[in-house]
Amino acid sequence: MMNYRNLSRTYILVHGAWHGGWCWRHLVPLLQAAGHTVLAPDLPGHGRDHTPLAEVTFASYVERIASLVQRARTPVILVGHSLGGMTISQVAEACPGDIACLVYLTAALPRHGQSARQLMTAQEETPALKAIDITEQGMRLKRLEEAQLLLYHDCPSADVALAQKFLCPEPLEPLNASVTLSQRFESVPRAYLSCLDDRMIPLAVQQQMVAATPCEVVVSLPSSHSPFFSMPRRLAASLLALAWIDEGSIGMEAQPV
Repeated sequence: MMNYRNLSRTYILVHGAWHGGWCWRHLVPLLQAAGHTVLAPDLPGHGRDHTPLAEVTFASYVERIASLVQRARTPVILVGHSLGGMTISQVAEACPGDIACLVYLTAALPRHGQSARQLMTAQEETPALKAIDITEQGMRLKRLEEAQLLLYHDCPSADVALAQKFLCPEPLEPLNASVTLSQRFESVPRAYLSCLDDRMIPLAVQQQMVAATPCEVVVSLPSSHSPFFSMPRRLAASLLALAWIDEGSIGMEAQPV
């Protein structure tokens, strides 16, 4: 890896549905070793946060991450995985001047007025939709075994076992909440890290979102939906290169998705 120690940043890693800050366990030390501050919080109702599902809202997701962004002492690289793309988009609307770059890691990239549920149901029928139940209790995988097939098919078995132990239901309200985005959101540089072998958010869907909301940088990773497990070092290198984006240059060339 190149030496990025002269470009200190704060990386805030926002997990997606069913996960918690635990999913970033391989990535965090790699970014820290390059001299950066790294935060991997649990969203309300996830990981070690035991907020009852019925009390969890999209606004509470946004508030938790926005508070971390606003307290950061160095420029923020705000990374959202999967459903976390909804949260980081709304955080950028709330405090655009505090964010150096938004990074969508095979993530939802919404337009104004869209909800996560709308983005999901707009997809053509996929194995992912067949494997998910959405009820008044929230969003769940019908069978735990589906997690390996949809999310972790190229990941080490130890990481799959950890994930299957800690995956939790996804609250319903954040799925139905629509983002409110304006020029404030548009003013923040964006990068999209696309996973070419993603079975949860297929490549064609990623391409459609990037076409609708273009990003300054688009990079392809030959990974499943979970590159933080399947290729953490390559993911870290891609994220470290983005430390330059707010200075008008980056440490990588944009690639086609």
